[in-house]
Amino acid sequence: MTPITLAQLAGGTTIEWGFSVALVMILSNLFAVIIGRFAIKNAGVGPDLPVGKPAIWKKFGIPELLATASLGHILGAGMILGLANAGVI
Repeated sequence: MTPITLAQLAGGTTIEWGFSVALVMILSNLFAVIIGRFAIKNAGVGPDLPVGKPAIWKKFGIPELLATASLGHILGAGMILGLANAGVI
């Protein structure tokens, strides 16, 4: 007898990694970075990114990148789970 996992109890659908899943995650992260670029009020306070940036991203540093990427991954995970359960991807 095999043990029952939490995912089986919850009845959730899991999806394998593929192009459509990657595309949803990338677009979710881009969306969060673009929104965060204009929504963060005290930008540029922490350390700067170690790469060259265009002038419009002058005050976009490591804290802003971590915050927006975290939000993007939360949005992406929700989108992927929702789209998978709806049968879209």
